[in-house]
Amino acid sequence: MDLDSSIIIIGAGTWGCSTALHLARRGYKNVIVLDRFPVPSPISAGNDINKIVEEGSFSSSDDPEDEDVSNILLDLATKGWISDPLFTPFYHDTGYIVCAHTPAGLEQLTTHEGITPSSTDFEWLSTPADFRATMPPGVLTGSFPGWKGGFKRKGAGWVFARGALVAAYEEASRLGVIFITGPDGDVKSLLSSPDGAITGAETASGSKYTADTTILAAGATAPQLLDMKDQLRPTAWTLAHIKMSKEECALYKNLPVLFNIESGFFMEPDATNGELKICDEHPGYTSFLPATKTSIPFSKHQIPLEAETRVREFLADTMPQLKDRPFSFARICWCADTPDRNFLICRHPEKKNLVLAVGGSGHGFMHITSVGGFVVDEMEGVLDARLKKAFRWRPETAIARDWTDVQNRRGGPNRVMDFGDVGEEGWTAIPAR
Repeated sequence: MDLDSSIIIIGAGTWGCSTALHLARRGYKNVIVLDRFPVPSPISAGNDINKIVEEGSFSSSDDPEDEDVSNILLDLATKGWISDPLFTPFYHDTGYIVCAHTPAGLEQLTTHEGITPSSTDFEWLSTPADFRATMPPGVLTGSFPGWKGGFKRKGAGWVFARGALVAAYEEASRLGVIFITGPDGDVKSLLSSPDGAITGAETASGSKYTADTTILAAGATAPQLLDMKDQLRPTAWTLAHIKMSKEECALYKNLPVLFNIESGFFMEPDATNGELKICDEHPGYTSFLPATKTSIPFSKHQIPLEAETRVREFLADTMPQLKDRPFSFARICWCADTPDRNFLICRHPEKKNLVLAVGGSGHGFMHITSVGGFVVDEMEGVLDARLKKAFRWRPETAIARDWTDVQNRRGGPNRVMDFGDVGEEGWTAIPAR
């Protein structure tokens, strides 16, 4: 590769914008990003008011090489959030509470998350009074039935996700990256030469873009453009917002993140709209078409009524004063799980000139500061050997894949659900903004 090489990125979400930014920062002069929607896309998981970020990591693997990968990812992501002037304004080191409330959940908390009464990084919380004392009076008024967990006062918190995503886009644009959206950017197929090499992409308008290298960063929609050999499972989660008063926003400002790995989480209200986001925790939803093995993502600014019930149950345990408030906004949010939840960042072994940047597996946004660097390293042939092994093309891990595998996630019915079982009448009816 040289700096004048032509490069197409398919997808202007979290990883597409991060890759565009890192390419531009390294001096690449001929980069085009294609997407159906302008940044921030209404269907991008990164188009969100907040995401959890930790400066600590816990691995469920006994493989030292996997632990090395976890630490590399953590160190580079953290470096970006605390030292890159582009991203530091969006990181809020407010602290982080992580907990559970059933024997199975507490076992996972201690075994997989490494949080126990003797943890050095976390203060152990075991009574309702312990939980209420982590925030100002009047916030946590619930009874926290059976809840136990740890409180990390520093080195964790949340980031303004949409702000970071837009900042990456704007800086990449300033440095010369061209973003094409609408029908001209809505990629429908990859272009290839007679020998099978990928030469670019064709969009909904019929426009064809050719390049020396094509980077597929299309997230959950990637399987619609390329046979991923069952390595990606498009999986969705659910979120809801509640409108808060000015007085409530002031009371809730700078609160630590509260995350129960079995029921949900919340962070402080966003500064723009004064809305509190609550997510109900569960192993995710798929959207499998009949008689296929493909989960097809779709956009919807509503959530299943069963998800609303879970959100309100979480509020009843933590902030019952809010449990009956109407939702001001809700939506489903898509990601793509690999079988082992490691990223898939590699050159395609058969399709020359195609680089893959997919498989966020529910933890992709935290790495917006650094993931584009991994993609460019792979394109240039200099990716760290440990990352290269972890991120490789690995269809052998998806043979006879169990599409209902919860992948160490808990909550709700403790199983992967499918939107096909919800039914037309099983959704909220929140008025459009």
